[in-house]
Amino acid sequence: QVQLVESGGGLVQAGASLRLSCAASNRYLFSRCAVGWFRQAPVQEREFVATISRSGGDTAYADSARGRFTISRDKDKNTVFLQMNSLRPEDTAVYYCAARDTILTVSPDKQTSWYKYWGQGTQVTVSS
Repeated sequence: QVQLVESGGGLVQAGASLRLSCAASNRYLFSRCAVGWFRQAPVQEREFVATISRSGGDTAYADSARGRFTISRDKDKNTVFLQMNSLRPEDTAVYYCAARDTILTVSPDKQTSWYKYWGQGTQVTVSS
C-alpha cells in the first residue's frame, strides 16, 4: 500500500506560480510507481493534468497544462512535484496525485481508472 499526501495548494492571482508536492509513505513501492496529477473543479469530472513514468524519463501533459506545468520526481525525497506557472482562473480545482506500480518499460496512462492509489487532494484557487 502507498499513502499519498498532496500539499502546496493555495489562493493566488492569475499569472502566479505554485508548486504542488505529492509525498508517499512507502519509499520502495513508490519508486516502482508511475505517478499522475489530476484535477477536479466543482460539478466537473476529474481530468488528467500530467503524468511521469516510474523512471522519470517519460512525461505527458494535458493540452491545457503543456508549456505551463512541469511534472518531476525526486526519488531521494520520495516526492513527485507539479510546478505550475502562469496560472489562470480556469486552473482552479482540487488537485490530486495518483500512483500505480508498473514494470519499468510501461508508459503511464491518462485515465483515472488506471491508477491504484490516490491522495486526498489539495485546493488550488486562482483569482482573476
